[in-house]
Parts: sequence; C-alpha cells; structure tokens
Amino acid sequence: MTLSRRTTLILRILALTWITVLVVLPVGTILWRALSPGLPQFWDWITTPAAISALQTSLIIVLIVVPLNVLFGVIVSLGLVRGRMPGKNIIQAIVDLPFSVSPVIVGVSLILLWGHGGWFGGIESTGFRIIFGLPGMVLATVFVTLPFIVREVEPVLHEIGTDQEQAAATLGANRWQTFRRITLPSIRWGLSYGIALTVARSLGEFGAVIMVASGFAGGGQTLTLLVHSRYIDDHNVYGAYAAATLLMVVAVIVLVIMTTLQKKHEVTR
Repeated sequence: MTLSRRTTLILRILALTWITVLVVLPVGTILWRALSPGLPQFWDWITTPAAISALQTSLIIVLIVVPLNVLFGVIVSLGLVRGRMPGKNIIQAIVDLPFSVSPVIVGVSLILLWGHGGWFGGIESTGFRIIFGLPGMVLATVFVTLPFIVREVEPVLHEIGTDQEQAAATLGANRWQTFRRITLPSIRWGLSYGIALTVARSLGEFGAVIMVASGFAGGGQTLTLLVHSRYIDDHNVYGAYAAATLLMVVAVIVLVIMTTLQKKHEVTR
C-alpha cells in the first residue's frame, strides 16, 4: 500500500518539525548565545588555559579508549561469533550492560573499587592515582563505550560467514594471516562505524566521568565537565555556551565521518 502525496508531505512536515524542535532550535540557541558577545570574546573563551586543557584531556581519553575498545571489541566479537566457548549469553549481557546501567552508577562502582579504602585502593600508596585522575576517567569511558565496537562488528562477522576463512586455512594461511587478509578487510566498515560511535560517546560522556574526575583545570576536566563547571560553579553562562559550541563542533566532525562511513559501507555491500 503506497501513501498519497498529501500524506507523504504531511509526514515530512511532521518529521522536519520534530527535528527542528529537538535539534535545530537547541543547537541554534547555543550558537546564538555563544556568539552574541562577538567573535573576539568567543575566541577568548575557547582559548583559555582551562578550555585548552579540557580539550586536550578529552582528546587524550579518546586516543586511549579507542584502541583499547578496538582490541578487546574485535576479540570479543570473534569469540562470540567464531568461538565455541560456554556462557555466550552471559558475555552478551555483560557487553550490553552499559546500555542499561546509569553512568553515575558506573562512576560510583569505580570509586568503590579503586578509590581510597576501596578493594584496590591500596594502589594509591605507590603514587599511582586512579580515582580523581586521568586513569579513572579512562576506565569510566571505556566501560560506557564497551558495546559499540562489538555491536557493529558482530553482525558483520555473522554476515560474511566462514567460507573465505576456511579457504585461506586450506591454502596454508595461519590464523594471523587469515585475520589480516580476510577477516579484517571484511569487517573494516563495521569497525570504522563502531570507532566513530566510540569517539562520539567518549567526547560527550558526563555522568560516569564527573564521578571520578577531580574537576580541576589542568587535566581534571573534559570539555563536558568544563561546560558544567562554567555554567553551575562559575555562573559564566556565555563561557559555558562557548565551551559547548567547541564540543559541538568536534561532535559534528565525528558525525560527518560517521555518515560518510555509513554511505561507503552501504555502497560496498
């Protein structure tokens, strides 16, 4: 059953209205408020030492989290699809756990484990601080971004099957050669899209990170925490909007990359 032109037009108008209310208006408001004092003032707010440090911290977290999630995400995906290990349903539930657990709970759990007086809190006596330091922020971000690589790679592995891998093994290729020349090229688009999602979530994570971060400038803040600090603590509304705009620009760049990768993946399928 096909829809009439009038019905299609109405649906498009409703969809555009919904997107405008939820996305365009909030984003436009942030841009307007951030730029209303003028470009020089906006530039000053996003180039303060605190803003530069927050951007650097956010990027450092991304640079650590993404390789870790790629490594373990691909291993878990291969184990779930190709392996015959028991307890796959339990592993699937663990992978999906970050989707159902509040990020704040994740932060509290990390404090109970690694904080002062926690199960592994004694490690601080060696001078290596996890909670209220960069390692804690990395751990929190790794947990909340855990599912993205697995959930993008696993369906691709199911789709490509094992025929080519078995053929390569028959021709004498070892496991590493088979993975590098057969499996990895086959999952590259799913892996790339999972990486893009991981980057986007890492940049925007707030609930888990705020629980384990010191909140101080100079390495204890990410961009999301800087926005919160300027708006709530410093009452610097325009400065918070400027930091939010900077974060939004980075997110838009990631979104463009995600869209491009998705289109290429659809073309090559």
